[in-house]
Amino acid sequence: MSQRQSFLLAVALCLLAASTLASALGGKPLVTPITKDGSTSLYTSPLKDGRPLVLDLSGPLIWSTCDDASHPTLELYERECTEAIRYTRPECWAYAGGSDGGGYGRGKCVAHPYNPVAGRCASGDMTRTTLSASATDGKNPLYPVSFPAVASCAPPSLLDKLPAGAAGVAGLARSDLSLPAQVVATQGVARKFALCLPGVAIFGGGPFFLLPPWLLEITSAMGSTPLHRFQEQPGYYIWINGINVNQNPVPLGYYNSGTGAAAGQLVVGFSTTIPYTALRPDVYRPFVEAFDNASTSGFGMQRVAAAAPFELCYNQSKLWSTRIGYAVPQIDLILEDSTRYGVFGANSLVQVDDATVCLAFVEMKPEELGYGNGQAPAVVIGGFQMENNLLVFDEEKQVLGYSTLLLFRQTTCSNFNFTMAA
Repeated sequence: MSQRQSFLLAVALCLLAASTLASALGGKPLVTPITKDGSTSLYTSPLKDGRPLVLDLSGPLIWSTCDDASHPTLELYERECTEAIRYTRPECWAYAGGSDGGGYGRGKCVAHPYNPVAGRCASGDMTRTTLSASATDGKNPLYPVSFPAVASCAPPSLLDKLPAGAAGVAGLARSDLSLPAQVVATQGVARKFALCLPGVAIFGGGPFFLLPPWLLEITSAMGSTPLHRFQEQPGYYIWINGINVNQNPVPLGYYNSGTGAAAGQLVVGFSTTIPYTALRPDVYRPFVEAFDNASTSGFGMQRVAAAAPFELCYNQSKLWSTRIGYAVPQIDLILEDSTRYGVFGANSLVQVDDATVCLAFVEMKPEELGYGNGQAPAVVIGGFQMENNLLVFDEEKQVLGYSTLLLFRQTTCSNFNFTMAA
């Protein structure tokens, strides 16, 4: 056995031992801060040697640039290699065996990481690395934790359009190589994670507290709805029965062939790499018409010129401010059990200049409609609509927990106490 093979075997045995010990003893959930980048509207966490990784709810892999050319590379027969190849995006297959040296020709595991913002792929060795966060009791960080992870290397060019200083992307999707799955494997914690944008993520279960200190634990009073699979995508999806604006149903046409949803239901996905919720054209048009009718007739809102990428914009001086944002028509997603997930002014209108606010929903672009072999989801909820709403992605129960807007409780996602507990 060569020295390199001995090294790889030793690393593998250490990882196995750490995972087995964590599973037997049960570890603490891990917490990490989340920052919103002002230039790109992307969300990052300082997971890689203190450098930020972009959080991607639809990403199945962790990838970053690899500064050390001598990094250990996974062998083709290793389980993680098979898993990495399984979730290669169709547009990335051109890199397998390409002129850039990707594929399998060297007998090593080569993955094809994807930049969801630039829409670009690359090839890179699958390697073992170390990530860092903090153990938590749900109230404070307790102590720093470094843990092993499998990730793909990527060339610096793949960082295009990511925030300055970002080292790569941390995929949060439903795969064995996503960040949540690898925390579960190494720490022996629950298969769930809490996402509160921008502010904090906790991997491995609750509880979850925010300041002020008199607030009750947040997850004890949350709604929930089933999580579903959509085609072969690794992301998170729910079904809804419709959309209401100002308590009135939006007249929608339904076409769900091949989605798995029942007739009359809409598929809704979640994305942390698009800034605003995108709606399929057949859903977008009746939705914006319903909102405009309700806003101008019932709320006296004054239309002004559109401001790209938004269609409906309004005179800010004519609006009333409340603790949950501007007083505007409420938007409700009607969930499977007919309960409502409300979207209020803080998440529905965005300030584009001193005098103008716009409805923060956009129409899907033509290139976004060719999702897999079927149609796109009807709605993809973007980062702005998730802000200051605690979401718990629970893979054990296959449900999505939601707090609705935390401003109702006079707190925000940025109010997690990151002071290290004594």
